[in-house]
Amino acid sequence: MHRPSRPAASDFAALNRTIAEAGLLERRPAYYAVRISVVAAMLVGGWAAFFLIGSSWWTLAVAAFLGVVFSQVALIAHDLAHRQVFRTKAPSERAGRIAANVAVGMSYGWWMDKHTRHHNNPNHDDLDPDVQPEVLIWATESALGRRGLAAFITRHQAGLFFPLLTLLSIDLRVSSIKALARPGMKKRGLEAGLMALHLVAYVTALLVVLSPLQALAFFLLHHAVFGVYLGMTFAPNHKGMPHPDGDEDYLRKQVLTSRNVNGGFLTDAALGGLNYQIEHHLFPAMPTPNLRKAQPIVRAYCEGMGVAYESTSLVESYRQALSYLHEVGAPLRAV
Repeated sequence: MHRPSRPAASDFAALNRTIAEAGLLERRPAYYAVRISVVAAMLVGGWAAFFLIGSSWWTLAVAAFLGVVFSQVALIAHDLAHRQVFRTKAPSERAGRIAANVAVGMSYGWWMDKHTRHHNNPNHDDLDPDVQPEVLIWATESALGRRGLAAFITRHQAGLFFPLLTLLSIDLRVSSIKALARPGMKKRGLEAGLMALHLVAYVTALLVVLSPLQALAFFLLHHAVFGVYLGMTFAPNHKGMPHPDGDEDYLRKQVLTSRNVNGGFLTDAALGGLNYQIEHHLFPAMPTPNLRKAQPIVRAYCEGMGVAYESTSLVESYRQALSYLHEVGAPLRAV
């Protein structure tokens, strides 16, 4: 049998030159000025509506709205972390901490470190923190030996996936606090102070404006919507895609583990450009609006190289991810 030759490092270099010559790595300041202004206006408007409505069950509509807005702010923090907005580190970090720590209430530094490790080794069982065995299991080997509640969740994790996303927002905060409690993070005091500012202001607003029962309902609905929406923007990207063994070159490591989601302007806006996951992983600093323009170039190049390029609908991407989760839990269902 013919054994394929090891991929050449130049495979990506040629694509990178083509993308650079097309000007697709250039910053898009006008786009981000408009996008950040719109999201900031939505955030301010949501909190203004919260205070204007006051102690009323109608504030639950505001809670749902702010859940969506918080997700959009988190997507902007994502772009800032990749230096898509500013070319240099300092303004990216300042704006990122405002978006993540102050506006949303999670640690920018912790998330950036975690996300960088994910980009370096997407879907790698040992090196990608996003597929490490926690509540959900992404590798069959990790499912073996689970007992009690953990085993129950793994057996039914496909059906529990979306319900569990309602807890994602809380998990981000808990993980941020745990990370800030450990030494080693840069500017740990600043990050902790900004997160504390958010948490104190958030809790104070709820307790002062709403009745205790209304405050609890607002909190639960707000964070449930935030968690589900944010999780739905990331779930289609890699779940159910191959897990690499570490021998792949950069191009194949990024392309073969990623999945694009087809759609138009609304899909781009709803998913923050993450629907072009392949292009984003190949060129993480590429501004979001340029990803759509890069997509046909990257796809044609991959097809010419014989590299599988996965692109499907949003619904089909969830079906594939859930099918994979169901398959991983099969050994425990057989017990």
